[in-house]
Amino acid sequence: MPMEFINQNILLISIIVVSALGLLWPLIFRPAGNALNPVEATQLINREDAYILDVREVDEFAGGHLPEARNIPASKLTDRIKELEKYKDKPVLVCCAAGMRSNKACAELQKNGFSKIHSLAGGVDAWLAAGYPVKKGTRNK
Repeated sequence: MPMEFINQNILLISIIVVSALGLLWPLIFRPAGNALNPVEATQLINREDAYILDVREVDEFAGGHLPEARNIPASKLTDRIKELEKYKDKPVLVCCAAGMRSNKACAELQKNGFSKIHSLAGGVDAWLAAGYPVKKGTRNK
């Protein structure tokens, strides 16, 4: 009897399962840092003097990055984490192209004791889509 019900209602059951997964997805795969949209990120930068860490590769960074951003590629973050020690208790805004690498970088920073980590939701792509300025070149201060 239960198999007959399942066979007759497979479409309905599939919709319920997909809906449940859609609702649970954000809870399961929550970003390590607080995700901020470009407006919130700008407020954090202006009000709290956030350190901006761009974790894209050097050539991506050179193509355009947030003003005042510093570049440490995600692939080298673990090896270069000591360079960021002085920012452990300061707000840090982590960004990449679309938000995936920055989430991983936030997790790594939190694991190393950083307390005020934020990720730019949508990354530099969202920043550009919002019409915000970028700088070009590889100069890191």
